[in-house]
Amino acid sequence: MKLEYTKILEEELLPALGCTEPIAVAYAAALARRVLGKMPDRVEIFVSGNILKNVKSVIVPNTGGLKGVAAAAMAGAVAGDPCRKLEVLSSLTEEDRAHIAQCMKQVPVSVKKAPSRCVFDIGVKLFAVEDEAFVRIEGRHTNVVEVEKNGECAFSCAEIEEGGEGHELSVAQIAEYASTVPLEEIETVISRQIAYNSAICAEGMRGDYGARVGKILMDAYGNCVHNRAKATAAAGSDARMNGCCLPVVIVSGSGNQGITACMPVCVYAEQLKVPRDKLLRAVALADLITLHLKSGIGRLSAYCGAVSAGVGAGAGVCYLHGGDYEEIAHTVANALAIASGILCDGAKSSCAAKIASAVDAGLLGFEMTRRGSVFSGGDGILEQNVEETIGNVSDVAREGMRSTDEEIIRLMIKNLQ
Repeated sequence: MKLEYTKILEEELLPALGCTEPIAVAYAAALARRVLGKMPDRVEIFVSGNILKNVKSVIVPNTGGLKGVAAAAMAGAVAGDPCRKLEVLSSLTEEDRAHIAQCMKQVPVSVKKAPSRCVFDIGVKLFAVEDEAFVRIEGRHTNVVEVEKNGECAFSCAEIEEGGEGHELSVAQIAEYASTVPLEEIETVISRQIAYNSAICAEGMRGDYGARVGKILMDAYGNCVHNRAKATAAAGSDARMNGCCLPVVIVSGSGNQGITACMPVCVYAEQLKVPRDKLLRAVALADLITLHLKSGIGRLSAYCGAVSAGVGAGAGVCYLHGGDYEEIAHTVANALAIASGILCDGAKSSCAAKIASAVDAGLLGFEMTRRGSVFSGGDGILEQNVEETIGNVSDVAREGMRSTDEEIIRLMIKNLQ
């Protein structure tokens, strides 16, 4: 079990530059350009509604402020490095940005709804004279399932990515793993997460990104550790959603979730002056709780993923305070009772405020637990067993909110028709 959970962390905690949905579009386009072997003179893009929802309003990093599916694809096709995967746009120069802006004016780009019912579906087709190249990504941000040139398979997708989802997790096993895993197994990957995500949160506090949610929280509510934990995570999202070119380490395919699971734990660890090894274990626990909560929901849905990460953060803070399995489980259930149901209406500036709310729920769930107050099984969708509660929340998010997701997408794209 320990090796399996370590492998999950290594697979999931990946560096990414920018919001991961536009970056996935850019990655597909960069791969297609590599296959085509030349600049395209026409571009066709096919995306699922959830991809469009998460790309529509967020700045594509390193592009000079461009937004949207077409901009993400053009950036990838013009200057993306597909070998960098989720950091595909990390090496763009001023010359590249000028070239992207020129191509946006000169190269016809069409954006259409993907024909499949998969909620995570990206197809990019590039044309140049008589040649064409097509790349399709499905299910996860770098999961390439089709690569074609002139209608024929260009090379095996196994050369690009292996592996998949289907993680089997439980709160009890996560708590046991966090307490007993040899530190050398997690130190590198968790330390990178802390370093990357701390840097972008600090930048969010320094700069004036988006709605400045993190800075406003600090100005309005002061420097107590509870508020600092919320504000720090929100500031990272402020920066990330609004063009900051610092990378983050993601969780469950999301930089916002990677920040939210990690940074409140770091803030509390500093306040409590806990040893470094306990911080690393607490962050690993927060990451795995987040992944556990997300595994039954899926990467994209109408359910805001920051909720899962905020619950994970609350569980991590509980661990820092010496919480055992029972206390961690109660923290998870309490937090889910408080915050489940926050809507995901795409990646944008307001994600920072939702992160603050999710962290607040996670921390309140912990504060209730440490004071002996828990929501009981049978209250709403809560069960006596934490795993059954997580299953109920997953069912609501995945199945019950399906029509909600469709309506959100309809409202968001009606002005794009």
